[in-house]
Amino acid sequence: MTPSDIIKKVRQVEIRTRQLVTDSLTGAYHSSFKGRGMDFEEVREYTIGDDVRTIDWNVSAKMDRPFVKVYREERELTLMLLIDLSASGIFGSVEQSKRERAAEIASVLAFSATRNNDKVGLLLYSDAVEHYIPPKKGRRHILRVIRDILFFQPRGKATDHKTALDTLNRMQRRKVVVFLISDFLDNDHPTHQPPTKLNLFNTLSLTNQHHDLICIALTDPRENEIPNVGLITLEDAETGDMVELDTGSARVRERYCQLASERRLAFQSGMCKQGLDWIEASTAGSYLPALRQLFARRASRH
Repeated sequence: MTPSDIIKKVRQVEIRTRQLVTDSLTGAYHSSFKGRGMDFEEVREYTIGDDVRTIDWNVSAKMDRPFVKVYREERELTLMLLIDLSASGIFGSVEQSKRERAAEIASVLAFSATRNNDKVGLLLYSDAVEHYIPPKKGRRHILRVIRDILFFQPRGKATDHKTALDTLNRMQRRKVVVFLISDFLDNDHPTHQPPTKLNLFNTLSLTNQHHDLICIALTDPRENEIPNVGLITLEDAETGDMVELDTGSARVRERYCQLASERRLAFQSGMCKQGLDWIEASTAGSYLPALRQLFARRASRH
């Protein structure tokens, strides 16, 4: 792909996501994430309805009438985008691949953050940390983030969430908002991982204790059901393992759906048990309703 093609693709994503980042979505983003604290701003005269706990008794005594302290939220946040670039993200049975959908969602989040004057950083990973962009502000910075999500060529094919999250925790000592975007189709699944290794949900929970972590699970319709197209060979993009399936068999199609359903329920159960925030985003259909619901759910907890 030529540089002009890359610029054109990034520009298309920018135009589309800027249209999606409406005032309502930006407001929902703002109300979902608290700033780092409250800064003292000024003292003003008390008015009816003010919280009596904010009265500045020293100033009130000097002025012989009540005054209150006014605080403002220290709003500036850092948003870190963690994007899984393992080989399974190349797959897509509809208009967008999972990687393209990840870039679009990340762009929506990044432009929402920019409207709130927040910094945005990026960490790309496979079975190792592949690429890191420190948090910054500005349109040019966001366009670079989008470009790298779309076109960075990873060395690895597999997935290691723990390495990526451990790296984030070392780099970001202060609390940040983290959006981890992945299809979570990896060998960290609790049903077949080594007993000595922390499973996916514990790994996510440990990071959530230090930061504000939200997961976005990417899916594609063909991962949940398979059409009747006769004899086919499927390849695991991350391991290279191949399996031959007779999709003409109703039992084979039913078993495929059953295994997909079990995997999905295990993921949902693990996330819920750890109390983690997450949404599902399919390559088919809009992810915005789920994103708005996530923001509304978080805002109601504040």
